[in-house]
Amino acid sequence: MEFQDVVRRRRMIRRYDPDRPIPPEVVDRIVDNGLRAPSGGFSQGWGFLVLDTPADVELFRAAATPPENPERWFSATVEAPLLIVPMANKSVYLDRYAQADKGHDDRSDAWWPAPYWDIDTGMASLLMLLTAVDAGLGACFFGIPAERVDTFRTEFGVPAEFNPIGAISIGYSDEPARDLSSRRRPRTDVVHRGRWQPPADTP
Repeated sequence: MEFQDVVRRRRMIRRYDPDRPIPPEVVDRIVDNGLRAPSGGFSQGWGFLVLDTPADVELFRAAATPPENPERWFSATVEAPLLIVPMANKSVYLDRYAQADKGHDDRSDAWWPAPYWDIDTGMASLLMLLTAVDAGLGACFFGIPAERVDTFRTEFGVPAEFNPIGAISIGYSDEPARDLSSRRRPRTDVVHRGRWQPPADTP
């Protein structure tokens, strides 16, 4: 598929054909492409939990869904042949940037302008979403409630230093096509060239 077609077709899909498993080689391609994402200092401070059995998906639903108002959360109803949970490891970045070639002599996070461990893991997630579209699949990135993160870690044996930034459901779409172009904010509202605002008039 042409790259522009992949970008144009990408949207969040929440319903999947339950009777169509994803071939293992496609799962591997999705994961491998995610590992090609850029990362600060080539730290690669991420981890990805692949859940591709009905039992694991059910365990994820139980672990990630708050008992109060579960209907608020996609984690309560997600049914997909594949879930990938992308996780960021901040400590890997602090260790990497305390090395001599980075010009810092401690592991302080005070100088970081943004949490690049989360940003880099998000970019890897986007590559996985795009690869799913290229493979003829649908996918959705969704959040895990903060109060369920510890339960999720316990159920799946995830070390404490890995923080899930969300989860990705993947499968063959069972949703009708929708045109969302009318809901996109106009480019003029979000793209600014040269300056954010024109200079104020001066007398």
